[in-house]
Amino acid sequence: MRLSDLRGRHVAVWGAGREGRAAVTAIAAHGPAGLVVVDDSANFLTLPWEGPLAAAAPLVTGEEGFERLAAADVVVRSPGVPNTHPWMVELRRRSVPVTQGSALWMADHADRTVGVTGSKGKSTTSSLISHLLTAMDRPNVFGGNIGVPLLDLPEAELYVLELSSYQCSDLTDSPRVAVVTALFPEHLDAHGGEREYYRDKLNLIAHGPHAVVVNGADPRLAAELGDRAAVRAGSPDTTHVATGPDGTQWFHLRDTPLFPRAVLPLVGRHNEGNLCVALAVLDALGVDVVARKDSLAVAVAEFQGLAHRLTEIADPSGLTFVDDTLATSPYAAMHAIDAYEGRPLTVIVGGADRGLDYSPLRAHLAGREITVIGVPDSGPRIVEALSGLPSVRTELADDLVAAVGLSRKLTPAGGVVLLSPAAPSYGRFRNFEHRSEVFAQAVADTAR
Repeated sequence: MRLSDLRGRHVAVWGAGREGRAAVTAIAAHGPAGLVVVDDSANFLTLPWEGPLAAAAPLVTGEEGFERLAAADVVVRSPGVPNTHPWMVELRRRSVPVTQGSALWMADHADRTVGVTGSKGKSTTSSLISHLLTAMDRPNVFGGNIGVPLLDLPEAELYVLELSSYQCSDLTDSPRVAVVTALFPEHLDAHGGEREYYRDKLNLIAHGPHAVVVNGADPRLAAELGDRAAVRAGSPDTTHVATGPDGTQWFHLRDTPLFPRAVLPLVGRHNEGNLCVALAVLDALGVDVVARKDSLAVAVAEFQGLAHRLTEIADPSGLTFVDDTLATSPYAAMHAIDAYEGRPLTVIVGGADRGLDYSPLRAHLAGREITVIGVPDSGPRIVEALSGLPSVRTELADDLVAAVGLSRKLTPAGGVVLLSPAAPSYGRFRNFEHRSEVFAQAVADTAR
């Protein structure tokens, strides 16, 4: 379904945030017979619905909203509306067509788009792809889940998009190059279960992409793909890391060394995998990666890691404090812990409790010498999941500020204090940026 297909039809936009506002503006320009906005989650944080938006579409709140959705020819939901919402279940039972602004946009732009999703690594990988394409004289517009609704993007010859599982779930067109970085259980409450989450995530590749590029080192992703044709980055027949001409680790394209691993400023093996995926995407788009390897090396060296992802904070004590607040699952925290293997490590965990299973984190830490400090709300449950591991020291703190102070006492000189919470920020903080601010301020306030 395209935006132009909404001309002359009665459309209900579900959600009045950024995505809903972008949808109203775009749909109104195509002449629907009727347009209404439904917001079933209005609260004190909701922005006013006024001006041109209110003129284009009246806002309906409360229980009346469902009747307006059910009466529409098409419902355009915001990504924040979960598949498990009771109204969604009933709309589907009544066969009311439901789509998203992302799907409407993709129907008109798929052939000019690189779309990146994944349970881990999609932000860094999509940023790398956009950065490297620009360095290769392939200008592009970067958007999607990073905060710019697709329907607000300007016209361009090439797009690089970070796409969440929510955005992927309603797509009926795959991007020209569809990229998946990793799969592990996430957002199960919103999707309805692990199988449903994988289905919605992999819907990105289900509608005829020209090329599929995946992280070939991810076992669950490999199991879900089966024998489907895909470029499996990290494998010897594409981009991978192996011993180079000087005896150190180098990035390669098949048998050809490109540049040393040391060129990439990001720590961790998972970031090596992210760059392998990005280079494979450039290769799939026709960039001569071998001929331009020197220019690529310069661009890789200049890449700035994303804020709140393994961001190191300078400290006069000699400890290294690391902000990885966007690690909101046990699997993301495991990657972050691996990035500092070999150094004394204290990890601060805990946040909003979504009932996640922390047994994978327990298995990952078995046999490791590490200190784990739990903070509310899920911190005590994570600490309990680690109980009995002989080399894992666990402590509890009343809040994040107290945890930072405690970490200074428990972490040996030259060690690392890693905020990798394995849980979301909401509940105790306004958002993940707020959690990062509190962490950074606590590091500064406790410095000696």
